[in-house]
Amino acid sequence: MFKTVTPESVGISSKNVRKFVNALEKRQMHMHSVILCRGYNIFGEFYWAPFKEDFCHRMYSQTKSFVSIAIGFLLDDGKLSLDDKIADYFPEKIHTPLHESLKKQTVRHMLTMSTIGYGESWFGKGNVDRAELYFKRQGTVRCPGTIWEYDSAGSQVLCCLVEKLAGMSLMDYLNKKLFCHLGTFKTATMLKTPSGESWGDSSLLCTTRDMLSFGRFVMNYGSWNGKQLLSEEYLRTATSKLVDNQEIAHYACTHHGYGYQIWRTEKNGFAFVGMGDELTVCLPDYDLIFTCTADNQGSDFSRSYILSCLFDIIVDNLSPSPIQESPMDYEELLRVAGGLKLFHLNGNNDSALREIINNKIFSFPENELGLKKLSFVFNGNEGGELHYTNNNGDLVLEFSINSNKFTKFPELGYSQDIGGIRTQDGSKYDCAVSAAWLQENKLMIFPQIIDRYFGNVSMCFAFNDGCITVTFYKTAEDFLWNYNGQAYGKME
Repeated sequence: MFKTVTPESVGISSKNVRKFVNALEKRQMHMHSVILCRGYNIFGEFYWAPFKEDFCHRMYSQTKSFVSIAIGFLLDDGKLSLDDKIADYFPEKIHTPLHESLKKQTVRHMLTMSTIGYGESWFGKGNVDRAELYFKRQGTVRCPGTIWEYDSAGSQVLCCLVEKLAGMSLMDYLNKKLFCHLGTFKTATMLKTPSGESWGDSSLLCTTRDMLSFGRFVMNYGSWNGKQLLSEEYLRTATSKLVDNQEIAHYACTHHGYGYQIWRTEKNGFAFVGMGDELTVCLPDYDLIFTCTADNQGSDFSRSYILSCLFDIIVDNLSPSPIQESPMDYEELLRVAGGLKLFHLNGNNDSALREIINNKIFSFPENELGLKKLSFVFNGNEGGELHYTNNNGDLVLEFSINSNKFTKFPELGYSQDIGGIRTQDGSKYDCAVSAAWLQENKLMIFPQIIDRYFGNVSMCFAFNDGCITVTFYKTAEDFLWNYNGQAYGKME
């Protein structure tokens, strides 16, 4: 149904599309994919190698918007009311006296995140039942329906509600009600929670084109190929500003209101949002959809920057009708698209210190990283290996200088199909690792996890007079915990 066209044919110049992509590159956004589409016409599709069109990317909290759509289908089928009390559906999950505020909380409160507030984290608790954990809330909490506060655990309870009333997994239910009509999501999957439900607030894996089709369905307000699959009224409500979600007086790109597990944007738009900047922005007034994948975890400004570029460079320059074609500009845009690569560090490619520390062992007293020893084995100025011993044993991390080395992150036991549960099968995450000399005595190594889970670590190593200071800063959900902190050592 979607077709690829020139930007000019939908009212935007190839130069502006190229300017948009170049702006993302200039500010070192860690992009993985971008699609720009007007109507059913894709006028820009970009993948940062090694990512490709068929890669099923973790969409993180965009998953919440799919739960909202599933709730809409249940509502259409008469299986619930939005004013039903959420606790009434889960008597088997409630083993302690239910807080009075939770007794009042409705499905509608859950959809709009106007709940009693975010509860206790489930990470690190092993085989926890997340719904049971949610209903254990005690102490001082607010009355539901007062203010908006991001409640990821509440979204998971909504997913449990879908699966209980539908009698099948969230993915199976959406396949039955929606995906089979869209003709997409054929390779999509979803991770599970320790208690066996779909991880409905964070774990959908699908392609960028899958997200485009989902955005188009929602922006069609439930219609597909001339058939109304889901209530138009529900979707118009779900994508509208139902609650104010501004928490601080300063500008934030997501402070335009909130619907049913769907964010509002400027220009009368709405969006599905994932924590690494997995974004799908729908602008009905322009018939425009922007969707992207990325891993900008750890950045304080990336989301606002990406969306500012979208609105300032693309949306503000859209013409209501086609403009004159420019074959040379379009060819240049295609050239740029063909040369995009995943972000890597850029700095000096060598230092006189390299030969001094090569193959030397640094040892450490007790420290928060659990580091005991480390050494660098350099392959000239092209890259090398970081050998280190921490609480998990002897490990080796390969890296390239000023480019990415695609390898496996050396730690074993991180979660795979089930969130929060450590694997016992020896599996490791795919990663890309770059390095650069930031100054003569400072080396940075930057591993990016690019698997079913995404995360990154900024590893800084500073040297002076036989001493080393190691600073690790990690950004990842429930893993890489032993890669956060500092250690001080000496050359043996």
